[in-house]
Order: sequence, then C-alpha cells, then structure tokens
Amino acid sequence: MDIKNVAVIGAGTMGNGIAHVFAQSGFTVQLIDVNADQLKKALETIGKNLDRQITKGILTEAGKTQALANITTETAIAKGVQQADLVVEAATENVALKLKIFQEIDAHAPENAILATNTSSISITKIAAVTKRPGKVIGMHFMNPVPVMKLVEVINGYATTAEVSKTIVALSKQLGKIPAEANDYPGFVANRILMPMINEAIYSLYEGVAGVEEIDTIMKLGMAHPMGPLQLADFIGLDVCYSILNVLHEGFGNPKYAPCPLLTNMVTAGYLGAKSGEGFYKYEKGSKELVVSGRFRKA
Repeated sequence: MDIKNVAVIGAGTMGNGIAHVFAQSGFTVQLIDVNADQLKKALETIGKNLDRQITKGILTEAGKTQALANITTETAIAKGVQQADLVVEAATENVALKLKIFQEIDAHAPENAILATNTSSISITKIAAVTKRPGKVIGMHFMNPVPVMKLVEVINGYATTAEVSKTIVALSKQLGKIPAEANDYPGFVANRILMPMINEAIYSLYEGVAGVEEIDTIMKLGMAHPMGPLQLADFIGLDVCYSILNVLHEGFGNPKYAPCPLLTNMVTAGYLGAKSGEGFYKYEKGSKELVVSGRFRKA
C-alpha cells in the first residue's frame, strides 16, 4: 500500500514527535487534537526541534520550511482523518479513551486506511475489536523523544494481516527508524522488560537498599544504561509507569508486576516526575542539573 497522507491524533509529546518525523520524511501530515492551544504549542515544539537539527547540521533551513509546510492542524477527528492513508493515534494511555477514538476513526477514515496506535501497553487486539477493520489495526510504538530515538516497536494484533505488518515495517524504515516486530501480549517486549526493572529499582529505594543516586549510578556505570531507572521513570512519567504496571499485573495475573507501594503513593500525591516538576528528582525550569528530591535526600 502506498502511504502519502498521515493523520496523527494527539498533539502531546509523542504526537508532535510522530508528526515531526513523518513531515520531515515528506509525508503530508494532519495533526489532530481537540485542544487548539495544544496544537499551537505542538507546532512551536516541532519548530524548536527542527532548529536543533539545523544546529547539529542534520537539517537545512529549507528542510525545516518544507517539514512545517507538510503539517496542517485540525480539532475534529472526523474531518482530520477523511483523506488519511494511515492514522496514528497517540492520545493518553487510557483504554476507554483509545477505544472511543478508534471507533470514531473507523467511522470516518477511508476504507483502505491502516489504523495504528502508539500505545506502549494496551492490547492491539482489544483496540482492533471495536473497529470493522481489525486486520488493518496495528501497534506502532515510537520511543521518546521520537525525532531522536531509532526504534519503532511494531505490534501485530491477533487479526493484523501480514500485508499491513509488512507495510508498517517498510514505512518505519522509510522514516529512518529501525522496526522490531512483537506479538500482542501485555507490555509487548519493551515495557514487559523495562517496567519490572523500574519497579524493582523503586522497591530498592522503598526498602532502603540504596538511595536514588546510588541506584541510578549503579545501573548507569555497571550496566551501561544511558539513564538510571529512577531518572528514566521520571522522564516517562510515574503515572504512565503505574498504568503500564497495572496493565501487566491485570494481563498476566502475576503479583510480580504489581506497582510498588511507593510508586502508588507518589502518583496519588501528584509527584509524576519531570512533567510535574518533581518525582525522584526535582526539576526546575531552565536548569539541567539533576537534583534528588528532598523527600529522598539523606539527612
């Protein structure tokens, strides 16, 4: 299938990153979000990220101009997906919301359009089941930050056709990404392995085995991780980590996936990591210094 027109639903961090890479690769992109202010903010973010690429010498001013020209915005899903060859949903990681969105996409997107979701843990099969085209529904899990990270986890639902899977693998390569296929089971591959590690790091802190800096330093220097698990959890969002662990826990029925009580308390209290200003570390606007939250600092 020849894909030229792409609709991206959700103009948050992941959505604007996905729109960025498609537009930069020459695709016509319709960026959709019910919040007009969010769309404006997304375009500003894309512009700044394109500027960073210019500074690094990997993009020209003409390339930036063309990429931005490839993006239009829309607040209504029904209107935004009408000409799409591919729809990529990148809304909040909420099952009910995604099911509602896919029902609407299915009702208004062209019959031959492929419907992809950027979910990091929710069942592709469950999402596909609310549409009339389950064979054309697939997972396209980009990594954050999308313009920088090379991996795309391609998840095949129970009914996803081989043709659709082949198309999305080829498309990912066209974007300059490296696709890796997985089948549809809770957490797929990336989060089935990553989230228990993050949860175990939180348990190590919760049980007093070591402090925040020590845990992250050991994993960075001992295991060659570019970022420690607690800092990574802050970057992902502690609420997102919590949600994914619950998906794993419910999906497998295994207590080893249950969120650590400390994580539960932090999310309940609104300490969500970088996006809320504090998680395991404290984040101040304009500062790149990594400072451990006062709640975890040694006396």
